[in-house]
Amino acid sequence: MAPYSGGVPDSHDASPLTSADRTPSRPVIKVTGVVLRRASDGAVLTVRKRSTGMFMFPGGKPEGDETPLETGIREVREELGISLTPEQLRPVGEWHSDAANEPGHALHSHVFVSTVPLTDTPVPAAEIVELRWQPLAGAEDVTDLAPLARLHALPALRAASSGAGVSGCES
Repeated sequence: MAPYSGGVPDSHDASPLTSADRTPSRPVIKVTGVVLRRASDGAVLTVRKRSTGMFMFPGGKPEGDETPLETGIREVREELGISLTPEQLRPVGEWHSDAANEPGHALHSHVFVSTVPLTDTPVPAAEIVELRWQPLAGAEDVTDLAPLARLHALPALRAASSGAGVSGCES
């Protein structure tokens, strides 16, 4: 499979931006998230950043003209000390959702999943203050899990794990 170029699988198209999403009163933040799965049980690693209350995927905002894939690789290295290559990441989807920690903002997010399961829990770095393993089942009921993860990415991963979704996503 060729490295990700920014496209989204047809089954996971971004929700359309509405005029409300584009207004100056609701700025849109572009972010990339990376799903890292634990080898023993498939749980996903979520992180909580300094001065925030919500858990989310490792990742962040692009610097300069970075692609979403480049942003994800850089952010995972900075936040967790994990080096990934483009070939180790598969797109999960692209979504528009509410920002978890920036009230009044919307997110335009690209989410990738690593094909390399983690055997150890990484050490948080940069702005990461807490790590938590999140099982795929029941994530929609976790109130301190960011809307992007809870409502979009984790359901897409569950579908992929059942054989109905993201190509290259391993259970």
